Order: sequence, then structure tokens, then C-alpha cells
Amino acid sequence: MHIYPDALAVVGASAPDQPAILNRPHAAARAARFFVEKFPGKSLYAVKANPSPELLRVLWDTGVTHYDVASITEARLVRTTLPEATLCFMHPVKAPGAIREAYRDHGVRVFSLDSLEELEKIKAATADDAGNAAEDLTLCVRLRVSSEYSELSLASKFGCDLTDAAELLQATRQAADSLGVCFHVGSQAMSPHAYVQALEKARAAIVDASVLVDIIDVGGGFPSIYPGMEPPPLEDYFGVIDRTYESLPVSYSAELWCEPGRALCAEFNSMIVRVEKRRGDELYINDGAYGALFDAAHVGWRFPVKLLREEASDDFVPFSFYGPTCDDMDHMDGPFELPADIKAGDYIEIGMLGAYGAAMKTAFNGFGATEVFEVSDEPMASQYRGDRRDPRVSDNVVSLR
Repeated sequence: MHIYPDALAVVGASAPDQPAILNRPHAAARAARFFVEKFPGKSLYAVKANPSPELLRVLWDTGVTHYDVASITEARLVRTTLPEATLCFMHPVKAPGAIREAYRDHGVRVFSLDSLEELEKIKAATADDAGNAAEDLTLCVRLRVSSEYSELSLASKFGCDLTDAAELLQATRQAADSLGVCFHVGSQAMSPHAYVQALEKARAAIVDASVLVDIIDVGGGFPSIYPGMEPPPLEDYFGVIDRTYESLPVSYSAELWCEPGRALCAEFNSMIVRVEKRRGDELYINDGAYGALFDAAHVGWRFPVKLLREEASDDFVPFSFYGPTCDDMDHMDGPFELPADIKAGDYIEIGMLGAYGAAMKTAFNGFGATEVFEVSDEPMASQYRGDRRDPRVSDNVVSLR
């Protein structure tokens, strides 16, 4: 694939009629190296954030060996793309057939659960033909924790309440070769204290159950940078997690895991869209709510934008977007700050779409086709370039002990 220097060069060379996805493998590799080298444990890539085979290969080549799959389709994809990868089936509610196929055909030995019913399902699906229980399972009990520090909550759907955790941990300990405790603080956690709070809940669950725990998995939630969202450096998160984890009552050989999704892939993609019409402060573009801009439409997520033109007005004004479908819901409020003289026929680069953007495109109303290009410039924002403030200056979070 030809590598272009930036989005403007792509527009100059091809003037794409369809939205164009821009890949930045160097940005994803840099993020992966950061986690591999600096997180004080093992990092599992959460495949749902972006299942691109090219991205999976970049992460593997940079040292990410474990992958959090949330469906049997993701398990098949990663096993086909990365035959030697370790797959962890971390969706707490799975079909029996999916568990059976994952265990028997794809070598999955790590499963999460949040109920006694799911535990029985896993035991039955992984037993051999004679009904003998599997003896090589790593089972992670998912606790429900607060999402109060996160931009998107994950506190409602999954997770065992603390009042039920002791019984579930004790029962799971009997079935597991290795027992883990996992949780998810929500997507885009804006404070390291989110993990302190969740780890303290894990401590209470372990003490109450009086079980030996081999794995603490702090899940995902590690943030990226977007307009209006400037999280602390990731070193702050790693530091407070490490300090709190070290004081937990776990086995002497216990492992610390995390499941970054957004943090590993947000900088991998941006997208070029074309303005088809301007109506006052509204721009009609050729991608939207049913494409890569689902989050912009449905949860009000703001993405960085840039007009791809050599000369433009210095006066920036706020715009909203309409996508290409016939649906009024195909609308993104923004605001997206762009030059005041933007017009039909102009191209816009929308940044930081690697997480949940390219992965959520549909073909609704006949739209959804995209071209793919590789570019070598920097993403519009980065947690990893080294040009943010010194984390030692901002690291003022104290672990609760």
C-alpha cells in the first residue's frame, strides 16, 4: 500500500468520492509499546474496539500477545489472524455453543462470568465427552463497579454485586485452575481514582470470600484525548493501579491484567469526509450516525476536525453535521470548530476514530463504502508522543490503603 504523508495529500491524489479511512500503524505500534513497557502487568487488547486484522498484526508485532474477545466471531478472527495469540473470552454472558467452540477449537482457556448460572454453563460446555470437568480453566469473576469517573458508563449491564460475590467466588474457585477478579470502570475514565475505588471493592470481595485469587484484571477504560477531554497522563493511572494492587490479599504469584481497547486503537484511524452541502451552520457530509460517527451522533462525542484546504479563513465557527442517509437521526450536534468559509466540495479530516468508529460502520440506506489509505503523519492528539506534561508533576493521586 502506498503511504501518503497526510490527509491533504490523499485528497490531492485521489479526491475520494466515498469517505476514506486513514490508517496510522506507527501510532498504534507506539501505543502498544507504551502499554507493554509501562503497564505493571499484562495487557489484553479489547478486540471489540477495532477488529481490523491489520491493527491486530501491528499490536502483535509490537508485543501484545493476549486478546480480549467478546464473541465467537472475534475469537475466530483473532485465531485466524494471529494463530499463536492467547485468547480470553471476557464477555460475561455467552452461548453454550460459543463456549464449547472457543474451548475446543480455538484453545480458549480464560473465561469471565458474573453469575452462578454462567459458571454452570462454562463447566458443562468445557467438559469432555465423558462428562469430566475441565481442569485447565482460568475463570474471572466480574464485579460491578462504579462508572462515575468515566464518560460512558458500563455499570448497568454486567457485574456481580458485592453482596453476591462471596458465594460466586467460592464456587468459581472450586472449578478454576486459576481464579481471577475483573471489573470495568467504564469507557474513557477521566481520573485514576476510578481504579482505586474499583480495586477497593475487589479487596472487599476477596476478603469476604476468603479465597485465593491468582489474577486481578482492572479491565479497560484507559482514556484518549478528545476536544473537551484532557485526561491525566496514563502513567498516573498505571502508578495508582500498581500501588493499590500491591496491597491486595492475593496469591504470591498473582498477575495483574488490563484490557485496553480505546487506548490502543484510537490514534490508529482518522477519516476524510466531503462536504456535500452547507446550510448556515450545518454541514451535510458523506458519513454519519450509521457510519463511523455513531458516537458523535448518539452519545454526543466530539472528535477533532480539520479542513483539508491550503488556504482558509482564520475565523473558526461551530458547525453541526448531517450524515448522508435520509434519516433525521443522522445528525451530529458537535460543535465542530471549522473555518467560516467552508463550503460544498471541501474535505474534512475527522480524527481519533480508531476506537469504535471504523468498527461500527453499517450499510444503511446504501451508504457505508469506504476507501482505505495509509498515512505517515501524527494523529490529531496523542497520549504517547512525549509532548504532554511531565507525569511526575501531576501524579498526586494517593492510594487508599
